[in-house]
Amino acid sequence: MKLIVVGYAAALLSLSGCAMVMGPVMGAWYTDVKGPVTATGQPSKGDRSGEACATSILGLIATGDASIETARKNAGVTKVTAVDMSGSSILGIYAKYCTVVYGSKSGKGGAPAAGDKAGAEGGEL
Repeated sequence: MKLIVVGYAAALLSLSGCAMVMGPVMGAWYTDVKGPVTATGQPSKGDRSGEACATSILGLIATGDASIETARKNAGVTKVTAVDMSGSSILGIYAKYCTVVYGSKSGKGGAPAAGDKAGAEGGEL
């Protein structure tokens, strides 16, 4: 009988992974959530959005670039107005985290100078 209990315990542990995502709430078996990261107080999110994601398998292998900068570049946004996140996880085996950037392309054209501070004066990056 002890062997059966140990076998079940080993099987259960082998199914539990370590791939988890950050979010407002988390589920042990399944997670699919969206949440806020930051906002600039602008009246609208803007006319563009971009996403950057990273994934993890069993918490052992993780790849991707979920940075705000990559999401901003993917959208062609120069003026960021809001940043959200989305995350999903299945049984701790597979997890995906995405950063979603909203904003607009400023009338000045081109990226700001390297010395500009992120989020300063209306979200200019």
